[in-house]
Amino acid sequence: MQLHRFHGGLKLADNTEASTAEPVLTMGVPERLTVPLCQHIGDPTEPCVQVGDRVTKGQRIGQAAGYIAAHVHAPTSGVVEDIGEYPVPHPSGLSAPCVVIRADGRDEWGDTRMEPWLDWDTRDSRRLRERIREAGVVGLGGAAFPTAVKLNPRAGQNIHTLIVNGAECEPWISADDMLMRTAPEAVFEGIRIVAHLLGVERILFAVEDSMPEAMRALTENAPAELADRLELVSIPAVYPTGGERQLIQVLTGREVPSGGLPADLGMVCHNPGTFRAICDAVIQGRPLVSRMVTVTGPGVHRPRNVNALIGTPFADLVAATGGYDAEVDRLVMGGPMMGFAVHDDALPVIKGTNCLLATRPQDTPSPGPRMPCIRCGECAAVCPARLLPQQLYWQAKAKDFDAIQDYGLFDCIECGCCAHVCPSNIPLVQYYRYAKHEIWTREKERQKSDLARDRYEFRQARLEREEREKAEKLAKKKATVKNKEGQDDDKQAAIQAALERSRARKAARKGQADATDSSDGSTGDAPEGHSGNHPDSPGDTGTGTEPAETGEPGRSEDTGQADTTNATEDSQEHGR
Repeated sequence: MQLHRFHGGLKLADNTEASTAEPVLTMGVPERLTVPLCQHIGDPTEPCVQVGDRVTKGQRIGQAAGYIAAHVHAPTSGVVEDIGEYPVPHPSGLSAPCVVIRADGRDEWGDTRMEPWLDWDTRDSRRLRERIREAGVVGLGGAAFPTAVKLNPRAGQNIHTLIVNGAECEPWISADDMLMRTAPEAVFEGIRIVAHLLGVERILFAVEDSMPEAMRALTENAPAELADRLELVSIPAVYPTGGERQLIQVLTGREVPSGGLPADLGMVCHNPGTFRAICDAVIQGRPLVSRMVTVTGPGVHRPRNVNALIGTPFADLVAATGGYDAEVDRLVMGGPMMGFAVHDDALPVIKGTNCLLATRPQDTPSPGPRMPCIRCGECAAVCPARLLPQQLYWQAKAKDFDAIQDYGLFDCIECGCCAHVCPSNIPLVQYYRYAKHEIWTREKERQKSDLARDRYEFRQARLEREEREKAEKLAKKKATVKNKEGQDDDKQAAIQAALERSRARKAARKGQADATDSSDGSTGDAPEGHSGNHPDSPGDTGTGTEPAETGEPGRSEDTGQADTTNATEDSQEHGR
């Protein structure tokens, strides 16, 4: 297979002979375990137990609160003694929430243990990914990124290549080397599970040429099921070949784009320890409660690799290697290039603890006084990310956090090559870490500010909407009342018109009646010049007497009947 070369890098002595000469030691259960609730990159984990609760081995004690997060489990059985702030391994030296478990010595599993899946190849990708998440598996190369997230590519990303990073990330560290020597079957089982989950076409297993025993063990135990896809590749031991981006470039010649991920190239990369943890989670139902740690350096008597429970004090690991040398002055978690010094060996082992390096004053002499940058360009020559470290330094020193991002600050992997070769003894990586922290802090503050603004604007919009709806309801109510009043006015007008018509008819009938009475009165008078006792006049009885009156003058029975009829019609008309 043709290999490629990344820019820069350093050839450093690996110093692993002493720690690989001894067999791996499986440590016992300490009296107390301090288990930090946040041992990963991402969202914090919330405790799901209380002080005084009895827990069993593998029981979940920390619940992941977000997507990019990992559950935390009890490393052994015992009683929760305290939940509070305790010092944790971190460059800041600050404390963080932890669960303290007083071990009962029985180290027993309970009913909460996950069911072993011997038939894992019949499970779909979603269920396998969920099992890995339930087990709290993170990347064990040092970054501690949640593995289930890394195994869940975005829509449209076709993962075709799985890369196994068997290159130790730094000198002195031999945890992955010893794991590949002593448990190659478990590593390969984890590889098979991930290959099935992602459906990859190709598996590249990279091992540094300084690990011949590991390569021999892998070659002898490679499973036949992977024969058509697996390729074991020996690569040069150039620091930092163990970096994900650098390893992909060495194996494929392709570079992960700035701000991108290996998945953008169709690749996923994990180290052997992560595959071992995946095997334990899926096949044995065992969450991540222990890991391989290299305890080494000239400051310990018997360097070796140990298998320790999460939460075990550093002091117990050092004691298992024969204790400190009399001249030891510093204990580093990690390697000499990217690790950080810790000031208390009571700190606990966490998921990202891959090495404890004890040194003496003569092993790490003071670099000397810091001097001004002379712009020699040595830092740029060794930078594996092709950055301009001196420009990043100037921008970080000036606190110009906008300009420093234009120079690719977040492409820096903090490998320390630039600081290692700087003749002015400038701690360049410390400046880069400071700038990243400030930018992240400001971004979080900006997000909080944006959220507060969005909430305020949403509240204002809600109040305006409510006022608008209230005004619309009031206007609608007024319109309804006005419409009802208009309808009442129409009814009153109709009634008034009916009354007017009735009065008009009454007046008309009265006029007709008066005219009729006048006509009847004129007809009853005697003609002028005639006497009332004319023998031919009506009512003349021939007796010469006045006729008898039968009613009021000018009225008749027909007139009374007409008045009754008119009154009835007026009454009916008024009712209409």
